[in-house]
Amino acid sequence: MEEEIQSAYQQELQRLEQTAAEIDSQLQTLQNIPRYYGDDLTEQVLDNIRESQRHALAIAGPEPYFGRLDFEEEGKDAPAPLYIGKVGVENIDTGELLVIDWRAPVASMYYSFTGGEDAASYDSPDGVIQGLIYLKRNLVIRKQILQRVVDAYERGGENLAVTDEFLLYRLSENKDNKLRDIVSTIQEEQDKIIRSAKNLALVIQGVAGSGKTTVALHRLAFLLYQYRENIRAERMIIFAPNSMFLDYISSVLPELGVGGIQQTTFTDWALELLDHEIQLTDPADRLSEWFGIGAKRPVLTDDAPGRWKGRLSFLHELDEQLHHYEKTFVPEVDFTAWEGATLRYQTMQEWFYTEYKHYPLAKRRDRVHARIKRWMAMELDKVWEVHLRKDFKKSGSAKLRTFFKHWPAQTQFQLYKQFVANSQTMPEALQQSSVKLFKKKRVELEDLAPLLYIRDRLHGIESNDVFDHTVIDEAQDFSPFQVAVLKERTRSDSFTILGDLSQGIHAYQGIRDWNEFLSLFGEEASGFFRLDRSYRSTMEIIHFANVILERSGEPVTLAKPVFRSGEKVVVHAVAPDQRLETITRSVAHLLQSGDSSTVAVIARTDDEARILHEHLTTAGFEATLIHSGQRQYRGGLSVLPIYLSKGLEFDAVLLTDVDETRYELTPQDAKLLYVGCTRALHHLWLLHTGVVSPLIADLSDEIDTNVLPSS
Repeated sequence: MEEEIQSAYQQELQRLEQTAAEIDSQLQTLQNIPRYYGDDLTEQVLDNIRESQRHALAIAGPEPYFGRLDFEEEGKDAPAPLYIGKVGVENIDTGELLVIDWRAPVASMYYSFTGGEDAASYDSPDGVIQGLIYLKRNLVIRKQILQRVVDAYERGGENLAVTDEFLLYRLSENKDNKLRDIVSTIQEEQDKIIRSAKNLALVIQGVAGSGKTTVALHRLAFLLYQYRENIRAERMIIFAPNSMFLDYISSVLPELGVGGIQQTTFTDWALELLDHEIQLTDPADRLSEWFGIGAKRPVLTDDAPGRWKGRLSFLHELDEQLHHYEKTFVPEVDFTAWEGATLRYQTMQEWFYTEYKHYPLAKRRDRVHARIKRWMAMELDKVWEVHLRKDFKKSGSAKLRTFFKHWPAQTQFQLYKQFVANSQTMPEALQQSSVKLFKKKRVELEDLAPLLYIRDRLHGIESNDVFDHTVIDEAQDFSPFQVAVLKERTRSDSFTILGDLSQGIHAYQGIRDWNEFLSLFGEEASGFFRLDRSYRSTMEIIHFANVILERSGEPVTLAKPVFRSGEKVVVHAVAPDQRLETITRSVAHLLQSGDSSTVAVIARTDDEARILHEHLTTAGFEATLIHSGQRQYRGGLSVLPIYLSKGLEFDAVLLTDVDETRYELTPQDAKLLYVGCTRALHHLWLLHTGVVSPLIADLSDEIDTNVLPSS
């Protein structure tokens, strides 16, 4: 057995040396050709091709491939080894395909094949190709050094569960300050999502750590490869929950050789389109309100401003008001430029409502205005007397300016203010608070989607502002109104919408059921996927977090862990006068652990996080305080409030003050604590002073209380 392993290693080492030499040679040749900056179009195209090749080879160089599949196509007499990598590489002299791009149809078998003697198949442009798989091999290559060779399947062999062994090896690696690609460990259920058809609105419910964000990013890379004649990177967009999260995921697409995709938050994108006509209230005010402690927090109801204004029923009411606005758009007043030159209002209505009905309202108004000017010019041509023509032109122009003042010319914000004030369904308290806020030209987050909807009805959507594909991450915090606005701007309903209802900590503005989005698209144009397997945390952490979720009192989807065992969760009572000292010692201990390059100290509120950060900094730690305006995640030691931890991962997490006051037995607090616990990959510690939170009480079998370092 040892000899076979050594033989396989030597075989792969030889293959790697040959492939690496070819990649290095091609890259060196291309780098020796200077860039072209002239005006010749043919040379420009050739230079772009060379630059694309340079980029691909630079990606392939350090890690040419990660997998091997020996496949014997039906009708062939022997299996051929197929090496799978991030980008395809071809031998220039022979035309041999040295590395197959992971997105190619044949490479799909590497992810979908899980063993057995039956035939395997893949969909090619020429139809379904069938055959037999003889070997599936995982390879770890770093900087052109072969580090690991693991056979996941060998035809006729014992075929133990080594696939999971390789997955666990990759999952055990430490985190740095960026999310990384998973192209070498994509699982079958993830691959189905990645390779789904373009013209579908996919909704993905994924538990914490299921890789849903990474799957969505890989799906973008796949769509660009599969539909490269129909879509462009610059016409794809990712909506993330905040700017720091965008920084955290910023490495994945470049690692996959993809660039140019728009990445933003809904807030930033909307304010830009609205030309910053209005100012958004400070989001920190609402966050401190909803994530306060105990009695300070408002009661969550369906009439919460974010949920009410995010409903489709509010969209329909705005639609009715816009329809009425349109019906009364053309004043029922004739225009008389001078005696004998009168344009009937019925004619102007015919232009507006019939001839130009396919244009948005503001453009229809502008076209009718331009046509009135042309009519007046033609009427002037009928006047032969020069002095009369001059007088008529002057007086007619003045009358026309006055006439135009009777036509509606409101901005989207002016219209929205009017519509809200006239609403017959909006709760009175919400209506009054909105009107009061609008007087200061300020709006809340939930006002942005209605404002965009009105803007698009007024001015239309330019072709450059239409997306080929839209990704919405942490979509449980979006409203149906927001998705409806994006639907109007996305071709063929091509969406990837992902999130986790169990992490819906912003329930005051988000959804409670994925059907709130699916109903926008219909069964034929949508697909729903569940990712219940968590690849992030150890079994001990996931089991502990699941108990918290079960105590929320709401129907939830529990995570199924990969069989990766670790230490028990630490829960420890601390005397109030020992609190800061214990936190300091705990942080030092976790930082010194061999598998903890990223550590998070998670507090309940912004103020508590700020105080802890000051203490740790004074104690000599190099720590980053993460706040709601943060635009960069730096890794290392981070201190943050619990609501900002969603979407991030850390090797070790220390949750402070997990007591009955800060984490009550409520669905909102259960989700918050669940989010905080599921950030941890390897180590999860919870400290409390006073009475422990009922969400984690009586869990003696799940926890360890005796591992805190001594002073």
